[in-house]
Amino acid sequence: MSLPLLQLALDHTDMDAALQTAQLLHQDVDIIEAGTILCFSAGIEAITRLRSQHPTKTLVADFKVADAGATLADMAFSAGANWMTVICAAPLATFATALDVAKRYEGDIQIELFGHWTLEDARQWRNLGLTQAIYHRGRDAQASGQQWSQHDLNAMQELSDMGFALSVTGGITPAELPQFRNIDVKAFIAGRALSDSPNGLDTASQFHQAIANIWGK
Repeated sequence: MSLPLLQLALDHTDMDAALQTAQLLHQDVDIIEAGTILCFSAGIEAITRLRSQHPTKTLVADFKVADAGATLADMAFSAGANWMTVICAAPLATFATALDVAKRYEGDIQIELFGHWTLEDARQWRNLGLTQAIYHRGRDAQASGQQWSQHDLNAMQELSDMGFALSVTGGITPAELPQFRNIDVKAFIAGRALSDSPNGLDTASQFHQAIANIWGK
């Protein structure tokens, strides 16, 4: 397994605040994400301004696309995104058209796993050529006290065995990483743990240290 990367999710409602956070943390993260809330607030400008500020970083447009895959993918990738998210409930045609556009820009599509989906869905996504998935514990689930379960870990393992590179998100802290030690994780996505803390740089360092301790052995 390669070492998992650290992804900064910017779910600000203010573009300038997002840019300030990205500037503060960019050297300590591997991937920068224009989160869904930021994209709703600032529109495509969220992608263009982050790309301008960080020309060499992997940049994610977290659009959670459900339809109009080609159109939205063209908007995201032409603005400078490397990856774009498509929600798991989207039709296969939406995935296919979005992926076609992504390939044209030498980018990629990430499946956002929310709500109900099946392993048969996952097989169909793989047959289309999709290789990235995001395993998500949502904000509302976190607020209700939902924890990572063995069911989650088993599902992650099955997806990994199918050939998906997994990103994991949902209020993750460095202390939680050991439970994912047997999963081939591409990235851990952290938002508020980095951006809403006065010690965000220290938290990023703790993530990297935990990753090195667990996966670097």
